[in-house]
Amino acid sequence: MGKQTVAIVGLGALGILYGQHLSEALGKDRVKIIVNEERKKRYEAQGVTLNGVPCDFNYVLETEIGTPSDVVIVCTKSLTLDSGMESMKHQVGDQTTILSLINGISSEQILGARFGQEKVIPTVAIGMDATREGQNVRSKVKGWLQIGADTPEKESRLAEVSGLFDEANFPYTIEEDITLKIWEKFLMNVGVNQVVMVNETTYRGIQTGGTYHEQMREAMAEVVKIAQAEGIPLTEAHIQQAIDIIDTVDPEGMPSMRQDGLAKRPTEVELFAGTILAKSKQYGIPTPMNDVLYKKIKKMEQKF
Repeated sequence: MGKQTVAIVGLGALGILYGQHLSEALGKDRVKIIVNEERKKRYEAQGVTLNGVPCDFNYVLETEIGTPSDVVIVCTKSLTLDSGMESMKHQVGDQTTILSLINGISSEQILGARFGQEKVIPTVAIGMDATREGQNVRSKVKGWLQIGADTPEKESRLAEVSGLFDEANFPYTIEEDITLKIWEKFLMNVGVNQVVMVNETTYRGIQTGGTYHEQMREAMAEVVKIAQAEGIPLTEAHIQQAIDIIDTVDPEGMPSMRQDGLAKRPTEVELFAGTILAKSKQYGIPTPMNDVLYKKIKKMEQKF
């Protein structure tokens, strides 16, 4: 097998953060940033930077039909996944492996339904503090990707992705129970993103204890109850693990939901509290904190 190629769909904070790492490590010709014509012109004219350093990206039009990529990394928001799948369709062939860095617990199923479940390696982006400010991304902590095979048939694809990441000295771990890891990240998103959003703060607001910290912990505890009803072995210990990770990130950074709020963009509240409330009704499990967070975020969105 020749040198593997990578396509990145979605040039937000994570797309820039990981696109820069892979482009520098593998060479820009092996890393394609998939864009439409308008974005290509804008990025090339205005530039994109990571911590103020220009990114030299290989922009490829979504309409370009050529050799499919070996790996496609989806860095869109959940709200733009449909358009992202349309953008990446020419990059997906029979041997292409897809990794989704989208928050929540459903993007793998959606991508699999479109391109084939056998192509999708479940993935979790964890521990980073990337914040996009205009055309620049600020990040002190790169974090890492957790990857794993949720069926034995995906082991060979997992090995190929692992080899690519090793070549690029890219931060990752292989997880035996990747489904649990997806729920661990979901727990963090539900607590961290929503509480920071509602209280219009930064990571500092939840790192220092007090009211915001307790709101976060309560929202996470409700995720644990729902997960256990679904047969996912989340426990109270996972809450502390999430808090320990959050305590390592830049206090002045903020999660993607808060960034969306500041930019007056629709948030992923349906992906977080919306999912919990639906499952709360399904299992008859009260989730009062997520109910409060959902209503407050929806009210904030009405003012956008």
